Amino acid sequence: MPAHSASSRAISRSRSRSVSGSGDVVIVGGGHNALVAAAYLARAGRAVTVLERLDATGGAAVSTRPFPGVDARLSRYSYLVSLMPKKILGDLGLAVDIRPRTISSYTPTVRAGRSTGLLVGGGTERTRASFARLTGGEGTYEAWTRFHAMTRRVAERVFPTLTEPLPTRAELRARVDDEAAWRMLFEEPIGVAVERYFDDDLVRGVVLTDALIGTFADAHDPALAQNRCFLYHVIGNGTGDWDVPVGGMGALTDALAATARAAGARLLTGCEATRIETDGRTAEVAYRTGEGETTVLGARHVLVGASPQELARLLGESGPAPAEGAQLKVNMLLKRLPRLKDPDVDPRDAFAGTFHVGEGYGELAAAYAEAAAGRLPSAPPGEIYCHSLTDPTILAPELAESGHHTLTLFGLHTPARLFTTDNEGTRADLLAATLAGLDAHLAEPIADCLAEDADGRPCIEAKTPLDLERELRLPGGNIFHRALAFPYAQEGTGRWGVETAHPNVLLCGAGAVRGGGVSGIPGHNAAMAVLGR
Repeated sequence: MPAHSASSRAISRSRSRSVSGSGDVVIVGGGHNALVAAAYLARAGRAVTVLERLDATGGAAVSTRPFPGVDARLSRYSYLVSLMPKKILGDLGLAVDIRPRTISSYTPTVRAGRSTGLLVGGGTERTRASFARLTGGEGTYEAWTRFHAMTRRVAERVFPTLTEPLPTRAELRARVDDEAAWRMLFEEPIGVAVERYFDDDLVRGVVLTDALIGTFADAHDPALAQNRCFLYHVIGNGTGDWDVPVGGMGALTDALAATARAAGARLLTGCEATRIETDGRTAEVAYRTGEGETTVLGARHVLVGASPQELARLLGESGPAPAEGAQLKVNMLLKRLPRLKDPDVDPRDAFAGTFHVGEGYGELAAAYAEAAAGRLPSAPPGEIYCHSLTDPTILAPELAESGHHTLTLFGLHTPARLFTTDNEGTRADLLAATLAGLDAHLAEPIADCLAEDADGRPCIEAKTPLDLERELRLPGGNIFHRALAFPYAQEGTGRWGVETAHPNVLLCGAGAVRGGGVSGIPGHNAAMAVLGR
């Protein structure tokens, strides 16, 4: 029986009810990928309606003022931009400023009883000197340079394919044109390459973190989930650089929404899709407003920015099992940056890039083993970003002038399963352990640096995978909607990686092949799939 036959019978029945208008495209969800799709399609002359459940568009790529009475607009769920192609920004005429960070990363540690650390960035000589100070020689720096030259070459060749029809595995391999790099990134666990290139535990850990952002895996996982995560974290725009959206992540999605509206797209907020019915040629989407009214829209195509699990629910079908998320997200506002125990690094440099905590190679392995055994990591690994050092515009002028700063922390190896019994209590325990790990490298406790809100409470909030599932409907709290896939065609992926079993229903969110991160790529590819028909 064809996959859409049951829905075909249902759509015939539904036509006896009133349908409020019809158009070319209905898009379910108003996240950044959906807005990219809406802008492309509306600019191409299609009639587009976007249905967003929440009161504002942007999805997880939003800026909010989370602390009462404090005029600090934080990127609440997603923080940095790497994968957004300049092609999309140019095609849509988006006047957004995405600014590079002056420092790539800083990783504090203790060597021979002395607080020190590895600073990457601020110029070649400064980075070289930091490696020499940490390891006592030139060899590790030279290995670092060789390794990242290899990933840079791969990035330059792979990234342009993300906005093209999916290549086959053989085609992408030929595009990479480097058998050693292909083996390291696509065929054997990334831990093999990390251990082959580097012998310093701290440096190994810094490299491995790119493979573990939101991904619960070991460095040697034979399923290569860590490799897929690593690839997407090092190929952005052919450089792998992670940059700061000026004005916060919400400035980017607000610009996308404005572009889509200007092109003629209707963006309806507070409207929750409740059902999709299709016969493969035409479709209907039912949605409910906050007042409880239900409306049905007709369309030739339906694009879904929600997860594959949510799409299955809307179609009345069985969906894939969720791949659990594995991260802690912490947002803070500080009245000042904390002093460091490392006497050689200024806090403004240390926090200007990615500040790694508990992310040595051995520490990451230990944290994974504890979490896999059902326990919170005793030394939770995480990394911290200070948006306001690169972009002070997210703070009210008086806050910026008085030395306030934002910190956002992304914790690793905290799978959703750890929170199912007691989300609130486990969150509190994990936050305390995470901050204690940071304090170990500070000359003053981070709690002493926290600003206070209008009610006198510290300006800090934490989100577990279950919190993200509840607030954003991310299945299992997975920030990628489901396990990431290598960016080449596999059985059932379709020409663009956005196709489903229903010819006129497409994914346009992170759950599409080549989804994940703030990229707009699934939205672009879904729009191209529609326009190519």
